[in-house]
Amino acid sequence: MINLLKSKFLVKKTAIFASLVLLGSVSLVGCNQNQPPVAEVEPSPVAQTQTTQAPTQAPTEAETPTLKNLQSAYNGESNANVMYLAFAEKADQEGYKEVGSLFRAAAKAEEIHRDNHAKVITSMGATPKNTITTPEVKTTAENLEAAIKGESYEKDKMYPDFIAQAETEKNQAALETLNYALVAEAQHAKLYTEAKNNLTTWREQTHPFYVCNVSGETVTEEKDTASCPTVPSGKAYQPVS
Repeated sequence: MINLLKSKFLVKKTAIFASLVLLGSVSLVGCNQNQPPVAEVEPSPVAQTQTTQAPTQAPTEAETPTLKNLQSAYNGESNANVMYLAFAEKADQEGYKEVGSLFRAAAKAEEIHRDNHAKVITSMGATPKNTITTPEVKTTAENLEAAIKGESYEKDKMYPDFIAQAETEKNQAALETLNYALVAEAQHAKLYTEAKNNLTTWREQTHPFYVCNVSGETVTEEKDTASCPTVPSGKAYQPVS
């Protein structure tokens, strides 16, 4: 009897367990049906981007070192012209007429160099540019010292370096105008030194200087103008006093 009851209990328990398992399966299916569907999207092909780099262009003539040097020289000569005219006025005020004449002659030479440089700059396809600054005018003796320093730098360093670069680039027009300036700056440095060392004598003297209209060479005697390049008509040099 007892065994019969145990058998009935086991059968009933098994049926209940089976029902619970079936109910759980139905519930899980129901939960899965309530979740939103997941769409699998295939990744789109990555676009191939090609970067086209502009070909490197060779420097134009307006970008060459010689062009930059000419612009620097043009600016320097432009300012030297203004400065020497101011120095000449100061020398006249202090009674140094001869020194005033020298400063005016040098100013004329710098004007010629400036214009020569400008022509070559223009021929190279660029525009001459300068920035004029107000010169610092002191006593004539101090002005001569400043002038000697400036001319010595140009004849010893600036123009020789510029000429060497122009030779490298085989720029004949640049070589001509730079060499013209170099010769004249050496003359100016020498004349300024003579004036500084003989201010008393130069106060008493008054005679003109001669400036070559082509190269800007500056000399004290008309006979020394033989090296001045010839011009189609008229004299190639002019007296400045």
